[in-house]
Amino acid sequence: MAEAPSPAAISRSGLCIGCGGCASGGGGHMGWDGYRQLKPQGPPGWRETATPHFAATCPFSPQAVDENAIAEDRFPAAPVADPRIGRFEAAYVGHVAEGDFRAGGSSGGMVSWVAAELLRRGLIDGVAHVVPLPGPAAPHFGYRISRSLDQIAEGARSRYHPVHLAHVLDEIRRVPGRYAVVGVPCFVKAVHLARAAEPVLAERITATLGLFCGHMKSGRLVDSFAWQLDVDPDGVTAVDYRRKDADRPANWYTAHLTLADGSARWQDWWHLADGDWGAGFFQNSACNLCDDVVAETADIAFGDAWVEPYASDGRGTNVVIVRAPVLRDIVAAAIGEGRLALESVDADFIAGTQDAGLRHRREGLAYRLTWTRRGIRPKKRVAPSAAGIGWRRKLVYRTRAGIAAWSHRIAWAADRVGMPGLYIRWAKASLGLYQALTYSRGRLGAWLDRLERR
Repeated sequence: MAEAPSPAAISRSGLCIGCGGCASGGGGHMGWDGYRQLKPQGPPGWRETATPHFAATCPFSPQAVDENAIAEDRFPAAPVADPRIGRFEAAYVGHVAEGDFRAGGSSGGMVSWVAAELLRRGLIDGVAHVVPLPGPAAPHFGYRISRSLDQIAEGARSRYHPVHLAHVLDEIRRVPGRYAVVGVPCFVKAVHLARAAEPVLAERITATLGLFCGHMKSGRLVDSFAWQLDVDPDGVTAVDYRRKDADRPANWYTAHLTLADGSARWQDWWHLADGDWGAGFFQNSACNLCDDVVAETADIAFGDAWVEPYASDGRGTNVVIVRAPVLRDIVAAAIGEGRLALESVDADFIAGTQDAGLRHRREGLAYRLTWTRRGIRPKKRVAPSAAGIGWRRKLVYRTRAGIAAWSHRIAWAADRVGMPGLYIRWAKASLGLYQALTYSRGRLGAWLDRLERR
């Protein structure tokens, strides 16, 4: 068996997602690095020490059990096991029909509705989820345990920002009760690994709500938006990454910044130099080594319905994968009562809504695993392979990885020398190259098309 990794070794290998699982329970803490990403910090004796506990509980440790094993243990009787979206009881597309859940959420309101319904039914005492942290130069977002319906509503909408679980896991250890945890796939996996290692967490964390994920961003994304909107990042008091407008398609994202003087600035993502999500600006390096798009270990998972006619509906629409029988029954009952407007769909429909992400985490990951890398090598469910991938698609994957890595470095340098334009010019050039490769845009895209046809 390979030597157990340490928190520092995982970080040096580009495998730390910043979930905070290792920093909970004492010994270390989570802090910001120079690239505005959360990393474990603490005494060298803690950071550099490899332990079996850390090896078994870090979601990117090669010695931790994988998503298949966790899902098989949690959902042994699931009637469907699909290699793209995992084991599940039922799948749906639609939205919440009651209350203000849909209007208050980024998409169909299903995440907040399920959390609220669990609390309303007395099945949980609190929900660990991400909420805004207002204030100038604040972290902007962080995990909190909400214990009322009003508090749950404060966690609605998407948060493309680094956060960690360390303090809420500590609170769950201290305070008896039953808890749900909302998180992206790797965070939900970290919760299950922690539950397997600690009986108190296994007893108290009784539900997990997963969020489909393209990748995690660094805190520099807010800085970049502020630079491009000609405001001081330190004066930003609130961020809305996906400001909702029922009169526009749901996939027309608008970034909205509230400033300390009460004014606001906003811009549609496609007008921003780093507004193409697929290009990978400010992506955490661990995301290039992830193979879970749809939170395969969560009791229920939610995403956006990025297919027509739903993508054009500015009111927002969810796709939902129900894995746990208790949640299957809750959702089915609410559909029957008219509280949820959901239609049953199959695995192919769900996979189709996440086609780009699944391709990046299957074909793209297989190719990335063939690259030479330093440090710890992850163990993934996808085998290394470059077979069947054309030269242009390989360049797309290489360009995404380059943008992900260099966006951190260029933005750091631009901030240090006080020249935001340095980053913005680089980002625009990088975006042009990426869109030429991927979408055949511009003269370079046309030239690549001719070259590919030869």
